[in-house]
Amino acid sequence: MTTAQDRRARPGAIGMVRTSSRRVVSVEPFFMEFIAGAEEVLSEDGLSVLLAVVADEEAEHAMYARWAASGIVDAVLVMNVLVDDPRPELLDRLGLPAVAVGNWAGPPPLPSVRADDASAMEVVADYLLRLGHRSIAHVTGPPGYLHTRDRVTTLARVCARHAITPMTIEGDYSDLVSAQITRTLLTGPDRPTVIVYDNDVMAVAGLHVARELGVAVPQELSLVGWDDSALCQLTLPPLTTMSLDVHLLGRLAGSAVLATLAGSPPQDHPVVPAVLSVRGSTAAPPVPPSPQG
Repeated sequence: MTTAQDRRARPGAIGMVRTSSRRVVSVEPFFMEFIAGAEEVLSEDGLSVLLAVVADEEAEHAMYARWAASGIVDAVLVMNVLVDDPRPELLDRLGLPAVAVGNWAGPPPLPSVRADDASAMEVVADYLLRLGHRSIAHVTGPPGYLHTRDRVTTLARVCARHAITPMTIEGDYSDLVSAQITRTLLTGPDRPTVIVYDNDVMAVAGLHVARELGVAVPQELSLVGWDDSALCQLTLPPLTTMSLDVHLLGRLAGSAVLATLAGSPPQDHPVVPAVLSVRGSTAAPPVPPSPQG
């Protein structure tokens, strides 16, 4: 492990790997806002974030091995915690200190910072059901992510109380895939009255498709985004979204890294709250036409 004295002798770095296409990373505001928050804290100790974008899990593991062998990073931020995630054990074996950004329960023990995705989705679901929606579609992130599973299972559980089964469609956080999914949903025989997207980029893409197809938002279709970047507030109508203080999440992650490098035992840090910001993209569902008789 790199010591504090070693770090003072050279510029330090905290490694962060994003397993995705470079296009997704380039259009998604979440990671840049997260890095800005983390570096705000890390820079006080002469550290910065080293971001690597790789194609798959195998390449991510290889990157960690190279970092450990070269000593180029002092610690690692583990993003998008997976169901049965192998990375904490790998990093422990490589001797790389790490902090999980997500709900990591171990083993091995690992400090973590996270948002409460299950509670956030429960708020979204309750709001939409109170509006009267009964045909709900959910465009998710990658299904292997633990926060994706938490959102999917929570939405299904809340809807089941009302004898409703939501439509779940796997997305990848990109605008292109979201546009394709939204077009299929809006031109199919069972068009939903509301679509919930797992990030802002997908929600904005969905809004554009609805406009192309002449589907009025929110009169005919409600849309909900997630994370609440500036994208959501600049659309017409502005998007209702689950607001997460991503900058604060980054700051907490940076603080957890500094505590880990200082030798503090692994611990969970405060959960970043999420708040539903209701704007112009949601309303009660349209009233179906009366049967002709």
